[in-house]
Amino acid sequence: MVANRGEIALRIIRACREMGIETVAICSKSDKNAMYLKQADIPVCIGPSDAEGSYLNIPGIISAAEITDIEAIHPGYGFLSEVSHFAEVCESSKIVFIGPKSEVLKKLGNKTEARKIAIANKIPVVPGSESVVKSQQQALDVAHKIGYPVIIKASSGGGGRGMRVAHNDISLVNSLAVAQREAEAAFKDSSIYIEKYIEDARHVEVQIFGDNYGNIIHLGERDCTLQRRHQKLIEESPSPHISERLREEICKAAIKIAKAVNYTNAGTVEFLVDKLGNFYFIEVNTRLQVEHPVTEMVTGIDLVKQQIRIAYGERLNIKQKRVRPRGVAIECRINAEDPQNGFRPNPGKITLYNPPGGRGVRVDSHVYSGYEIPPYYDSMISKVIVYQKTREEAIACMKRALKEYIIEGVKTTIQLNLELIAHPQFASGDINTTFVENLLAKNQH
Repeated sequence: MVANRGEIALRIIRACREMGIETVAICSKSDKNAMYLKQADIPVCIGPSDAEGSYLNIPGIISAAEITDIEAIHPGYGFLSEVSHFAEVCESSKIVFIGPKSEVLKKLGNKTEARKIAIANKIPVVPGSESVVKSQQQALDVAHKIGYPVIIKASSGGGGRGMRVAHNDISLVNSLAVAQREAEAAFKDSSIYIEKYIEDARHVEVQIFGDNYGNIIHLGERDCTLQRRHQKLIEESPSPHISERLREEICKAAIKIAKAVNYTNAGTVEFLVDKLGNFYFIEVNTRLQVEHPVTEMVTGIDLVKQQIRIAYGERLNIKQKRVRPRGVAIECRINAEDPQNGFRPNPGKITLYNPPGGRGVRVDSHVYSGYEIPPYYDSMISKVIVYQKTREEAIACMKRALKEYIIEGVKTTIQLNLELIAHPQFASGDINTTFVENLLAKNQH
């Protein structure tokens, strides 16, 4: 069973088809005409349009699983993919959860606990609170100790929600309540913690894989520095402008954390790299990432198929010494948003859809001409991934692909991605996590 929607649901179903595995796909009422349902063997509507009643409805999903007599559930990313309780319910229902064990999700799902694991294993972390911050005064004490600017983070979840940067006492006090409300709304957990905000940082993450026999490998790193409001926009591999020594150290640190918790299946260990070349552990995403195609392109490894094989008890058939990423891959996320109107989501009917193609271009999407984008979920509608021998060729290929891409009927971020890819600072690698925000602010003046 695929317990998700959109492009990731279609991605998983396609992998299953190639492996000769029958699929059940769940959907909400607003997704009843979705493309991924047509590719599944059995579609099941489990609830109303809102996520709470459908894609986050654990009893409804388990009931559908029992009725259709499925063996395993792939949660994709988002929704229930990192919810330890969901994994527990699957385990108790004798359903294979395609992801880490529930106890691992518990350990790493809470970011303050993940920090403690990193510290215990002598992996550098960003200075911050030792545990959850429970009061305004405690927050101020932490900020005064580590120095401004600081970043407030939700202890649970991800995707940039429940995150606020504070530059002084006033902004800290004001941001604290906002971050807690966002965290409660997104993750049903209002707990937050505080870290030093690393300025001029790059965001680098490492793809890891573990099996049930203690074998753990990494599949290289991805650079996710181009972000807006802590949401990734463009990802690439390998990371430009980090040394081989630093690359090796970061990958070793990722493996160390994974081994500390006996990690199984796919995961991503995330780091910040400062302008001096120091790296700091941020968190572990205990699931498949949106940007996983980037790694697939440079390694030639199908990550979804690997997930399924490991979940069914197979040993990792990939040795670390044989993992040799080649070439360069870049991914752009295309969202149904209006960049001219504060990036407000722009749901509606796609009147014309013509994706790019040609050598080295891959498009992961679930939309088509006539498709109605519902207003209830994440605004991402597709991912454009390119692969070439060199970074220069990859950038040129992405420019061409984005110029070819036609989506009419709704506003999209295609043009924004094109501007970022074509920017001289992106080409030179002279960017940090605030580059996009600063560029947008400059363009407004």
